[in-house]
Amino acid sequence: MHHFQYKNGELHGEEVPIRLMAEEVGTPFYLYSHATLMQHFRAFDGAFEGIPHLVCFSMKSNSSMAVLSLFAGAGWGMDIVSGGELYRAVAAGVEPKKIVYSGVGKTAAEMAYALETGILLFNAESSQEITLLEETASSLGVRAPVSIRVNPDIDPKTHPYISTGLRENKFGIPIEKAYGEYLRAAAMGHLDVCGVSCHIGSQLTQISPFVDALRKLQELIRRLAGSGIHIKYLDLGGGLGITYDSETPPDPREYADAIKQELEMDRITLLLEPGRVITGNAGILVAKVLYTKAGEGKTFFVVDGAMNDLIRPSLYGSFHGIVPVRKKAGTVIKADIVGPICESGDFLAKDRSIESLEPGDLLAVMSAGAYGFTMASNYNSRPRPPEVMVRGDRYEIIRERETYQDLIRGERVPVFDER
Repeated sequence: MHHFQYKNGELHGEEVPIRLMAEEVGTPFYLYSHATLMQHFRAFDGAFEGIPHLVCFSMKSNSSMAVLSLFAGAGWGMDIVSGGELYRAVAAGVEPKKIVYSGVGKTAAEMAYALETGILLFNAESSQEITLLEETASSLGVRAPVSIRVNPDIDPKTHPYISTGLRENKFGIPIEKAYGEYLRAAAMGHLDVCGVSCHIGSQLTQISPFVDALRKLQELIRRLAGSGIHIKYLDLGGGLGITYDSETPPDPREYADAIKQELEMDRITLLLEPGRVITGNAGILVAKVLYTKAGEGKTFFVVDGAMNDLIRPSLYGSFHGIVPVRKKAGTVIKADIVGPICESGDFLAKDRSIESLEPGDLLAVMSAGAYGFTMASNYNSRPRPPEVMVRGDRYEIIRERETYQDLIRGERVPVFDER
């Protein structure tokens, strides 16, 4: 469910016609619905009511300060994967003791920053990372709270680029080696081993992979308890999918009920890291048609949104619904919807059935609230688009459009002495 709906043939963001926002803000721009964000927040958090849990929003999916502040104010934590995300999370008002640090390539400097900040937990992903975390904590004279991210070799049945729980993926420590690594970490003087972590992938549309992973993790936790290592946190990661096209992912309550039914340990706090399921359908990208172009057996609609603004279709071949901001009784044709970047891979849709369009028409690229702006770039020296949030009948620019001056900020031309 989302709050981008047609009223009298015109697409609205909550109570505001998108056309009016485009006239003020210009195109392309990202638009987020406050009502949708909060609706998804309540649906997910409420599904786990009755058991100890902490939701740590996966901010790699959407790191807008306005979105982070909204969730921080509602009591959520954050799942981060870099020092920069830690900085953003703290700046947005997230309590450090609600921050979990994941990711395969943490540097010593990032570890030190997180230790000094006082985060809840590190999810260590390799044997060498465990050693470096011990050395970093020792140099600061503190103990680092640590969980080992276990790779359970579970097929999440999703796109291979966003699968993270199979043997061939770079993430985590194979489950058959995890026990030994836990014993090694527990013997170190500056590590507080307190969690088990797992994340098997993104955009999952079935519950069974989550349940299979949970069973393996609980077996490991029982074995650790037998060796005197008592786990306080069980981090199940995120990955619950959304509907982009015809997918039928489980409802958060259905997902939560399956986890609750399988969960055996009442003294453990669940850590959950949803991202896409919260923000994906809460955001859209609005673009304008620049040109129509009829080729040999092919029609192109050239728009001002491009792969630098939304890379998912080019990178993953991902489907995003694309609808006109104003419905017209036009002929439906098949066309490629492409951007102005000098790459044949610059497209938002291929062979898409859509009403015939004219220059100046506005389009809404749906389900763009996750992995949209966060993956945007300045390729072809294109300024990144603004972000806007709408709430009821009001809207506000929450990130300004970049300028040409922003593109060269921090650069310098070297001047070398002639010799």
